[in-house]
Amino acid sequence: MADTATIPTRIDFHFDVMCPFAYQSAKWIREVRRQNDLQIDWKFFSLEEINRVEGKKHPWEREWSYGWSMMRIGALLRRSSMDDLDRWYERAGRALHEEGHRPHDPDVARHLLEEIGLDPAVVDEAIADPTTHDEVRAEHERVVTAGGYGVPTLFFPEFLNGLGEPECLFGPVVMDPPTGDAALRLWHATTAWLEFPYLFELQRPKNPAHGQVIVDRLRPYLDARDWVSINRGKVVSFD
Repeated sequence: MADTATIPTRIDFHFDVMCPFAYQSAKWIREVRRQNDLQIDWKFFSLEEINRVEGKKHPWEREWSYGWSMMRIGALLRRSSMDDLDRWYERAGRALHEEGHRPHDPDVARHLLEEIGLDPAVVDEAIADPTTHDEVRAEHERVVTAGGYGVPTLFFPEFLNGLGEPECLFGPVVMDPPTGDAALRLWHATTAWLEFPYLFELQRPKNPAHGQVIVDRLRPYLDARDWVSINRGKVVSFD
């Protein structure tokens, strides 16, 4: 178990609502928070932008742009309450990744906001406010500047690297987010990396059995998606 001196009390968790792997990791990090009062600051990263094909529009150039627009809704909610963003991400993510709904449809997004006791007009307010583009884009660029390429990406403001910037880790990527003591064991395993600034990668290769489990677990998401394809766990090719 990691020394308590190396365990953060707060993190920045970068996510894209459309990412099924970030959604599972978010379930895990909420379980960690339930047990140790971790402060989670939810922040954004766009798979649409990082996987954009040359010649196609940037997400901020479209009137409505799936994950990007859902994050713009989140950005507006966060201005008054991080908890509202947390609840919006949880509800929209669960709708897509477990229930097979399409929260990236504006009407569905409005309905989900009502479900959690928030004003559905936030959808239109967020899209009408160009500064929500700026917030999402700035947080996306933060990950890219740090060398990141996907989600979940975690920043640890209490632990600075050699450049005086927060340490940054990609992952953990999990399909069955652990609960109880197991969730804390994974948290300790994750934060133990902060002790080793030149430890860059440790990965379990996916065999065919893993692949079938992943497909089975992602079935609601795969059935609901109305874009082109998934590549290495990343949403790609939005028109």
